[in-house]
Amino acid sequence: MRLEHVSLLRCPKTGSDLQCSAQEIQNGRVKSGELRSREASYPIIDFIPRFVSSENYAANFGLEWNVHAQTQYDSASGHNLSRRRFIEETQWPLSMTDETILEIGSGSGRFTEHALATGATVLSFDFSSAVEANYKSNGLHPNLLLVQASVYKMPFREQSFDRAFCFGVLQHTPDPADAFRAITRMLKPGGSLAADVYIKNFARFVLPFKYWVRPLTRGRSPETLYPAVKRYVDFMWPLARVIRGIPKIGPSLNWKLLIGDYSQHLTNADDSTLKQWAYLDTFDMLSPRYDYPQTVKTFRRWFSEAGLTDIDVHEGYNGVEGRGRVPADITSLETPSLRSVA
Repeated sequence: MRLEHVSLLRCPKTGSDLQCSAQEIQNGRVKSGELRSREASYPIIDFIPRFVSSENYAANFGLEWNVHAQTQYDSASGHNLSRRRFIEETQWPLSMTDETILEIGSGSGRFTEHALATGATVLSFDFSSAVEANYKSNGLHPNLLLVQASVYKMPFREQSFDRAFCFGVLQHTPDPADAFRAITRMLKPGGSLAADVYIKNFARFVLPFKYWVRPLTRGRSPETLYPAVKRYVDFMWPLARVIRGIPKIGPSLNWKLLIGDYSQHLTNADDSTLKQWAYLDTFDMLSPRYDYPQTVKTFRRWFSEAGLTDIDVHEGYNGVEGRGRVPADITSLETPSLRSVA
């Protein structure tokens, strides 16, 4: 964490300012130390302010993204899946130099790097230790402030972001609707939101085998479940290769067999790359403690009830994707911009 970024943070309990007591500084970045308010203190560990413990309901994602720190990066896959999804799902300009963006649930940082590529100041967080993988990839970028925090108690000032995005996260929170409302409170008047959630319908919620198997896997520790998933994928992989070749339905059959199959998306990818994505997504299917998909109607209602305008909610990436904007004429909610301290 850069010292000048302390001013962007707030105590998640009270909203008050924080003071930094640095113990070790390397190249202008605080590697270890403490952030303090009058009411509480929070450690800085390995350059990352920690507002929550890593021992939480998202520990599976911490393991997942640290093991697969680069798997979904475009530079590793040889495809531009992450960049394309960020651009198409947000529909934001490619250049946002004078803006501040909030990323909710960064994972390994596959979208963080594309948010930073716009020139914006990016405040990114994850509930899990996945922030460590993100820091290794993006932490040296001067426009990034990366913290470990909860969506329900974010360490930022409300109504202070130009834009916010949340991809692949909401369904894995204990109360997705409440998490969504917390995100909208972070946007300033005129601010834009892009978010998605798994879809709840017969084909994607009732039929998928993962929801039948998950009661057997949910209670297992990530450290024991991940090796079991790898053994399963290794055992099934010869069959998965054959099934993949079935015209039109092959990859979808593999998904039903709990083998993540990205052969249609990662065209011409080698076998090793496809297998890494299979390890990742099969574990991702079976490990979450929470998985609450939503209907298109429900997701659209969340945008409406939050008072957003220019609402566009439909089936898309990850199931249901949505975009909306805080009305620009809510002048009573104006707060000082972060730009002056970015």
